[in-house]
Amino acid sequence: MQAADINKKWKQLQEAISKAFDTDIPDIKVMLFLIGVQELGKGPISYSKREKEELMHIATCRLFSSLGFYELAGLDEQGWPHWNLVKPIPNYTLMEQEMVIKSLIIDYFEEVNMI
Repeated sequence: MQAADINKKWKQLQEAISKAFDTDIPDIKVMLFLIGVQELGKGPISYSKREKEELMHIATCRLFSSLGFYELAGLDEQGWPHWNLVKPIPNYTLMEQEMVIKSLIIDYFEEVNMI
């Protein structure tokens, strides 16, 4: 997918999430948080700052697992997923990193039929 296509779909996804949650236009961090909550499967409960950071990490691992960089190791006793790094993620430039993450987020929401 080219950058123009990614940016167009990204805007559509932002609008869809904004409408679905009746909130401001979400940025990448909010999208990662939402994916983390979805992957954890505990629903919309109150999370500590540390847990929110962990949810974003879960999302990042889940997204990059589709490219073969992470694999799910299993769940801990509280049901939180843990991931193993399979191969190092390339050193993307900031622009490349943003495009890759946006593209993976778009793919994720397409998989779960959000867009």
